[in-house]
Amino acid sequence: MSSLSRELVFLILQFLDEEKFKETVHKLEQESGFFFNMKYFEDEVHSGNWDEVEKYLSGFTKVDDNRYSMKIFFEIRKQKYLEALDKHDRSKAVDILVKDLKVFATFNEELFKEITQLLTLENFRENEQLSKYGDTKSARAIMLVELKKLIEANPLFRDKLQFPNLKNSRLRTLINQSLNWQHQLCKNPRPNPDIKTLFVDHSCGQPNGARAPSPANNPLLGSLPKPGGFPPLGAHGPFQHTPAPVPAPLAGWMSNPSTVTHPAVSGEEPLALVLHQSQHPRTPPTNPSVDYPSGDSDHVAKRTRPMGISDEVNLPVNVLPVSFPGHGHGQTFNAPDDLPKTLARTLNQGSSPMSMDFHPVQQTILLVGTNVGDVGLWEVGSRERLVLRNFKVWDLSTCSMPLQTALVKDPGVSVNRVIWSPDGSLFGVAYSRHIVQIYSYQGGDDVRQHLEIDAHVGGVNDLAFSTPNKQLCVITCGDDRTIKVWDAATGTKQYTFEGHEAPVYSVCPHHKENIQFIFSTALDGKIKAWLYDNLGSRVDYEAPGRWCTTMAYSADGTRLFSCGTSKDGESHIVEWNESEGNVKRSYQGFRKRSLGVVQFDTTKNRYLAAGDDFSIKFWDMDNIQNLTSIDADGGLPASPRIRFNKDGTLLAVSANENGIKILANSDGLRLLRSFENLSYDASRASETVTKPIINPISAAAAAAAAAAAATSSGLADRSASVVTIPGMNGDARNLGDVKPRITEEANDKSKIWKLTEINEPSQCRSLRLPENLRVNKISRLIYTNSGNAILALASNAIHLLWKWQRSDRNSTGKATASVSPQLWQPSSGILMTNDITDTNPEEAVPCFALSKNDSYVMSASGGKISLFNMMTFKTMTTFMPPPPAATFLAFHPQDNNIIAIGMDDSTIQIYNVRVDELCVWSSDGWEKQKTRFLQVPPGRTTTGQSDTRVQFHQDQIQFLVVHETQLAIYEATKLECAKQWVIRESSAPISHATFSCESQLVYASFLDATVCVFNAQNLRLRCRINPSSYLPTNVSSNVHPLVIAAHPQESNQFALGLSDGGVHVFEPLESDGKWVCLLLLRMGQQAACQLLLL
Repeated sequence: MSSLSRELVFLILQFLDEEKFKETVHKLEQESGFFFNMKYFEDEVHSGNWDEVEKYLSGFTKVDDNRYSMKIFFEIRKQKYLEALDKHDRSKAVDILVKDLKVFATFNEELFKEITQLLTLENFRENEQLSKYGDTKSARAIMLVELKKLIEANPLFRDKLQFPNLKNSRLRTLINQSLNWQHQLCKNPRPNPDIKTLFVDHSCGQPNGARAPSPANNPLLGSLPKPGGFPPLGAHGPFQHTPAPVPAPLAGWMSNPSTVTHPAVSGEEPLALVLHQSQHPRTPPTNPSVDYPSGDSDHVAKRTRPMGISDEVNLPVNVLPVSFPGHGHGQTFNAPDDLPKTLARTLNQGSSPMSMDFHPVQQTILLVGTNVGDVGLWEVGSRERLVLRNFKVWDLSTCSMPLQTALVKDPGVSVNRVIWSPDGSLFGVAYSRHIVQIYSYQGGDDVRQHLEIDAHVGGVNDLAFSTPNKQLCVITCGDDRTIKVWDAATGTKQYTFEGHEAPVYSVCPHHKENIQFIFSTALDGKIKAWLYDNLGSRVDYEAPGRWCTTMAYSADGTRLFSCGTSKDGESHIVEWNESEGNVKRSYQGFRKRSLGVVQFDTTKNRYLAAGDDFSIKFWDMDNIQNLTSIDADGGLPASPRIRFNKDGTLLAVSANENGIKILANSDGLRLLRSFENLSYDASRASETVTKPIINPISAAAAAAAAAAAATSSGLADRSASVVTIPGMNGDARNLGDVKPRITEEANDKSKIWKLTEINEPSQCRSLRLPENLRVNKISRLIYTNSGNAILALASNAIHLLWKWQRSDRNSTGKATASVSPQLWQPSSGILMTNDITDTNPEEAVPCFALSKNDSYVMSASGGKISLFNMMTFKTMTTFMPPPPAATFLAFHPQDNNIIAIGMDDSTIQIYNVRVDELCVWSSDGWEKQKTRFLQVPPGRTTTGQSDTRVQFHQDQIQFLVVHETQLAIYEATKLECAKQWVIRESSAPISHATFSCESQLVYASFLDATVCVFNAQNLRLRCRINPSSYLPTNVSSNVHPLVIAAHPQESNQFALGLSDGGVHVFEPLESDGKWVCLLLLRMGQQAACQLLLL
């Protein structure tokens, strides 16, 4: 066979492999004898498919070809023989001996006799040479090592173990080039040629009437075809998966697609790319060895999500947009001055932004998702956060067991993607754990739950909306290597696309004329394209960077771009030639080694932007050189996340310390100023009090309308209607009404916070948990991580566990003040009691910690440290007797066997329970960065044993300091006090304090039995719960809370551990919803005082 024929076989092998004709691939390998697929051979040996193993080998060698070949066949047949003996299948063993092994008797008769004698043994391992034979699996593995050595040494396999290094889809490319050449030689070339077969040379027929109009240029797959191009083969060539007609071929991304069922030729669209506007560059595959994360892993790529993929369509919405003269939707920028470069707003989300998206119509509404699962909705014009939603599974009972297991192991969840639907009536949130949540949005702060989808095993890495068949769908991709399409109305799954061999990182839906398709990228650098059918991927290309890649179209849908970062930190933004399936231009100006995954976005039809090197970099789409860079007045992370609004007048940029910076051009500044000129309409205030109004009009429209009639007494906050509330706990509140959020500004004298005093049991919900008479003081208190139980450690070293059960009154089974729990104890009747040998537990510093899955508790009360099983209460082990005694305990966040122990001699020790290994953490050689001493207020004296406790804020940047004289919020890196609250000289000392679960509130208890709720942002006192509201009148005045604990998911629930051994759970009234209330006073509006529940 000639060299060219041999190379053609390799091209066919590549084509068959790409098309997933697995059996045919290996049949051709064996029949041609050109390439020995070692991976396939290994798999067959491990599986014990001996007939297939020998059949495959027969294409390359025979038993008697040489000594290497003879040894190869002998080892295989000997293994098959021993496995039959091991299964005591004597008849099969005899058959193998006679048919397969006897051939070797001619070469070594003594060996054949010895093999035959194995039939006489009860266990062939009695033979000395086979005494170390293990199980079947290990024996096959050992034999395979020997076989590989023999094959590599066998001269008959020389040059057959390495497949040629070919570009992807090389055969398709050659055919495509041939078709292009044929079309150029055509006597009557059409602008939109129609290819129906590869069996004969192409020739355009005589045109009927006028020629088709000349199509516009369309980059990657030709948005509109030019003469001379043909669509990629994919599923549209002669190798179609099914004879069913295919929607106008991908080549049919043309202005006038052919009506025939065969693929139409798209202008200069080589068979290379089968999806219009979704094709990707064909770069030589390197096939490096890559370890991909498992379904539940949190790979780093997830934490840096792209936000630059624009939506494919814009549907009408019943919200009125605002517009300005000379700022129409179709207008393009005329100069770099039109870029949004001026810092106009700085917002603080409270946790690190991971993904952002502006509303498609209300262009000052910004949706934000964070690294702790929070979702925020901002009106950037008024700097007002309209909505904050913490992550919560809406209905855990409907979730898959893998998801429930994952959340129990590690409840931490990050947002990977937030995005609006094309008309802005819905938005989607993709989380790092299985879940996609879809919310409906009616304007203002009216956000409602719409759909919850258990979409993928592992993380959901990206999310997009699309409208195939004029029906709104949700597209997701995830760690399980699939892309899925869901009905946005019902949540019904419509398609599952499989074919990626690594976690799918991003999706980019688009349409060309009547063709709808999806691009997807995976963490192995592969780019694939899919039609809304079940015929598989039409494209398989390598992305620059070959790791984290996202794709986006220009606003008019004619130009396709991708941005990717390699594992080595090399970043690329490229534009694709859709008709050729390769890179058209590669933009320059990135840092040599980016310090994160670079995110990018496009604005209108002219500019590209990316976050890199602590700045935002801009490019003109037609120029590869960096146009300009800005640092937004500093404070940006290494690779900031960015997102333009639809008109390109505003740019949202993630900043350090949980910040979001809003940059604007001149039109954007004018848009934002319209909010600053809003005035409060006093004449409507009294009407508003009695007649609540829900206003669905967009903030932007409201701003523009109000600006026309603005007065000098303007408000920076968005005006909204107010609902009548007769009293703190009245029943007239309609929770369905839209309640305004008023941004707190220290210098805004028009707003006054009202301190809520709770004096009666009827003003809140409180529950005293069932008691244990053996306990007289609660020293430590904690909720389980699942939120369905409370664990207490008493001063006498006994643990108490209260569990809530699912019931008609408590459908979630979570801790609540509305239903009494069970004081739980195993049937054995034992108690979890700490070691107190030679110690006085009343004088000790107790401590305990729960494992993340709530299975174990580690605890100490001055004596040895004990590890308890939470289900059986049994003591698993005790260790480290004092001195020194343990005063603080913590489990490793990923490994429950590793424990950190703080000692009363100021050392920290790390203990590995699994190997009974201890190491002491030494600070020798460390440089002390900063030291701060708390300033005790003048005139206050503290006890000698006064404790100072610290607790980190959820953002890990600030921390709470609790001392009997004060509460303070410190910035961690600088140790600077940001806020402070000091008790009055005559007030009772603070006994304990803690952040709420989302760090928005601080709960503090006092020795006079008072409990106070503070706003964590500024430590302002918002609510005071007096002892008369929860302690009976006959209780001693000495009873007071010693410890306070916050529920891990419900931000308005906390529990108190009392000095009399009691435990109380607190929640606000259901009609109130939250602890914090605001009294809004408008100047000259005494009659319009409203009590608003935040």
